[in-house]
Amino acid sequence: MTLIILEALGAGVLLVGIVWWTMFSGRKNGELPPAPADDEMPPKP
Repeated sequence: MTLIILEALGAGVLLVGIVWWTMFSGRKNGELPPAPADDEMPPKP
């Protein structure tokens, strides 16, 4: 029973670590600038 609890805790820590890493390892200068508005883009054929 103790082994199952340790495995579950290890999986939870691994999950939280992956989520934390993906959330806070982004671009250094923030997000990309927004795309231009539709009226500034050329018309599509």
